[in-house]
Amino acid sequence: MPPATILCIDDEPDGLKVRCKLLENAGYRVVMAASPLEGIRLFAAERVDLVVLDYWMPNLKGIAAAERLKLMNPRVPIVMLSAYHPIGDEGIGRVERWLIKGESGPEDLLSAVRELLDSTLRS
Repeated sequence: MPPATILCIDDEPDGLKVRCKLLENAGYRVVMAASPLEGIRLFAAERVDLVVLDYWMPNLKGIAAAERLKLMNPRVPIVMLSAYHPIGDEGIGRVERWLIKGESGPEDLLSAVRELLDSTLRS
């Protein structure tokens, strides 16, 4: 079975590279997008098993991008990352996990990814 494909969307290049390297080292295939609109285009063009999405980005906030992604394929889980605030009502039905940057570390991200992929593959 091929490795799961994870789409990482973040406008901050350093964070994007670090996250992608972490996920690749864990055995996943990673596709990177430097903007929400690029991420939406890649999501439409590629088979994606999970999305890791930054909340605060210019032009289109992560939650709006998550909403578009869920309209395209509601079965693909989304992990939202935010440095600014915890999940509120806006995340309900749009994201499966919400991690706070600085409070959550690399293992928290890997754990969320593994758990969500496992539950998606079982259903």
